Amino acid sequence: MLRIPAMLVPALLLSGAACAQDFNDKAPNAAGQTPAFEGQTRAPEAQGAVRLDTEVVVDGLDHPWGMDPLPDGSWLVTERSGALRMVAADGTLSDPITGLPDLDARGQGGLLDVLVAPDFEQSRRIWLSYAAPAGEGRNQTGVATATLSQDGRSLENLKEIFRQQPAWASDKHFGSRLVLDRDGMLFVTLGERSDPEPRATAQNDDNHIGKLVRIGPDGAPAGAGTEGWLPETWSKGHRNVQSAALDGQGRLWIVEMGPQGGDELNQPQAGLNYGWPIITYGEDYDGTPIGEGITAQEGLEQPVYYWDPVIAPSGMVIYDGEMFPEWQGDMLVGGLVAKALVRLDIEGDRVAGEGRYLEGIGRVRDVEQAADGSLMLLTDADNGQMIRVTRAD
Repeated sequence: MLRIPAMLVPALLLSGAACAQDFNDKAPNAAGQTPAFEGQTRAPEAQGAVRLDTEVVVDGLDHPWGMDPLPDGSWLVTERSGALRMVAADGTLSDPITGLPDLDARGQGGLLDVLVAPDFEQSRRIWLSYAAPAGEGRNQTGVATATLSQDGRSLENLKEIFRQQPAWASDKHFGSRLVLDRDGMLFVTLGERSDPEPRATAQNDDNHIGKLVRIGPDGAPAGAGTEGWLPETWSKGHRNVQSAALDGQGRLWIVEMGPQGGDELNQPQAGLNYGWPIITYGEDYDGTPIGEGITAQEGLEQPVYYWDPVIAPSGMVIYDGEMFPEWQGDMLVGGLVAKALVRLDIEGDRVAGEGRYLEGIGRVRDVEQAADGSLMLLTDADNGQMIRVTRAD
């Protein structure tokens, strides 16, 4: 593992017409579809060029997936292959922290998100999400809570508090972002497990497939309370959600992966249905329609915004720092396929502009904001990196 404190790479964040033309002029994956309202896709160029510096804090990470800061300025970082590590404020990387739950690290599984409790200085509490083995090749998204030992080397008092039901023999689409709301409840984003058989059940009310769930910090159901739904279900009709964050009003926003086309920005409301797989602005990977190939139906919610072609969103933060005041309230989303940081300029709960920054930096798996307003990125690779992004004066 290597820290490179002296490597500062200046990067101009292009917000000129040439940059906007590049991604807005690409042919859509799902041709022939039309947005439901103006500005729902291909928003104009986000205004305001900013110069950035990027610093590789740590490299040599094995497909890092999630991160969260600790009060002392260090970070907890997950590696999908099954390691939880601490990155100190000076970039020193710890050995793997012991005491993790059992994992199924096949495919897109393994150790996924990590969340630090707001009262960590007193409780030393964290939450983890992961692909939990369920026997006979099956698995399911699990969530556990634990306390980090005083020396930071092990997890103690580990307790599993949630498992997505039912388990499936699939190694894809675990969802898995963790967000605490202002009431101390835990949102867990989930996926529909990718394969045709589980995907077809995403509209069913008796499972967690394609659902967003809300639970208490120890797992007690705290869902929408909709009749017929499982008590922890908040909303349904989602595909694979790997981006989630609260805005300044305490509302949850998510960005979910579409198939071939149709990545979606949603602001999920309790008890509502977001349509997958009945409606989508994407198509299947073989070019055939999903279901009847429709993009709207009465009773199903429209996305606030969608991408076609996709960015493959993973990780997001709604910016409220001081380093980039022109980005206050904007959404910064990691792009796996886009290999960029994607900025959405939000005005009145609509997307007024879009920008692609740091293009070519790698598959951006997670985005977080540091205490000083800088940004931290994780790149998903065999030799994954944790990168600090600051303003270049």
